[in-house]
Amino acid sequence: MNRFCLFLLLALLASVVGAQSREINTDETRIKHEGLISGNLDADNARDVYFVDGLRGEVIRFELTATAGDLDPVLAVFDDVGQLDLYRDDSAGTSGVYHDLTMQRTGRYFVVVGRFGYDLGATSGSYDLRMTRKGVLSERGSTLRYGDSVIGTISDTNAEVYYTFQAEQGDILTISMLRSSGTLDPYLRVVDSDRFVIAENDDQPGAETRNARIDALIIQETGAYIVMATRYDDSSGSFVLSVEEAENSGTGNSPQAPLPINFGDTRSASLSPLQFERFYAFDASENDLITISMARGDSGNLDSFLYLTDSGFTPLAEDDDSGEGQNAKIIDFRIPVAGKYYIIATRFDGNVGATSGAYRLSLELLDDPFVGVPPGTISLDYGTSITGLINGDNQADTYAFYGRQGEVVSISMTRVDGNLDALLELLNGAQEVVTRNDDRAANDQNALIDNFALPVTGTYYIRARRYAGTDGDPDTSGSYSLVLAERPG
Repeated sequence: MNRFCLFLLLALLASVVGAQSREINTDETRIKHEGLISGNLDADNARDVYFVDGLRGEVIRFELTATAGDLDPVLAVFDDVGQLDLYRDDSAGTSGVYHDLTMQRTGRYFVVVGRFGYDLGATSGSYDLRMTRKGVLSERGSTLRYGDSVIGTISDTNAEVYYTFQAEQGDILTISMLRSSGTLDPYLRVVDSDRFVIAENDDQPGAETRNARIDALIIQETGAYIVMATRYDDSSGSFVLSVEEAENSGTGNSPQAPLPINFGDTRSASLSPLQFERFYAFDASENDLITISMARGDSGNLDSFLYLTDSGFTPLAEDDDSGEGQNAKIIDFRIPVAGKYYIIATRFDGNVGATSGAYRLSLELLDDPFVGVPPGTISLDYGTSITGLINGDNQADTYAFYGRQGEVVSISMTRVDGNLDALLELLNGAQEVVTRNDDRAANDQNALIDNFALPVTGTYYIRARRYAGTDGDPDTSGSYSLVLAERPG
């Protein structure tokens, strides 16, 4: 390189450090990245600086061509510490640059398009810069993108080959290692950045083959991971290794990788014919009172539908149109036990539904409905059955439950043994009696409050006691079974 070119490159390097970069359009799937950029260079703008994120071992094809004027373009590529990795003027006497660059390290690369002589140059005109990812080297230590396949060899002198890849939380991957020659019995390990093994496989499950395959690997934390391709026993031969991303990969796209949501959060997303449901997870405490809202966004015709499930994905509540219009809303649901819960945001008719579009999902924690309940009071859910004992030492038991206005409840108190003459009272939050029952039927000592519509939303009390009137024995005793049930409105 002559002194003139060296001077230009040193000046160029200094200008790159302070330049404002523009990012080359890249494929957001991270399977491949390529882009076409057009620009113009003249006396007022002698160079353009762009950047691209590269991975160790991948091969990038640069094609720089002049499209108008008398421009004599030059191309330079620097890594993020200022090392010059590529400098080219004209390729084979053409007015352009065509060259492959192998990335030596993972990081950000600066791509400089200039005219020959830069600020001292005389040519001007427009250009096109195309960048194409040609693949990745099979050498040990190369960094893979999803969809890559590499060929390698395992032998006594090279018993293990490793590759790295970058992954996001919620990614779902399949990693396979297929023998292509020799006696190789492939063995796969995946380790995280702390070198902890997070998955491994010798023989692909359910297949009569010695090929190794790790299916549905869910990435728990964003970061760098290492695939270690090795062998079982002393076998040897060549292999093909590939890293593929599942169709439902990504946080929130599957039950296996739900998107975390906290109380007070609002999440925006969208549903489509291909992605008709999304999954969210949150932690809740016993008796937490929550409301979940799913409102249609600014685009689409989505008819939203909500499910709330427990940690085993058993549905606890669902809703279609309790919000305004076609919005879904699960209102004032009380958490039965502390633990993890899931929200499924979907559309009416699920996978056979016809609507799609944007939505906003909100999770709200309401005031504890039992904060003022007397200590020792047992809280009940609809569908609960509980037993108790009434005698001279315990003449009444009190229970609490949370109900919404308009809900229809039935409460039964059935004698199990003894001569108990059961009496039921339903009280409001101020512990005022709103309804009561002594005998379910004539000459029946069991009590039943049947199909009662709750007048307001709030905390209610059930008082289970014995008859204390003057027309019978006020001192009956015995055990009982009490059931609280919600009836169709």
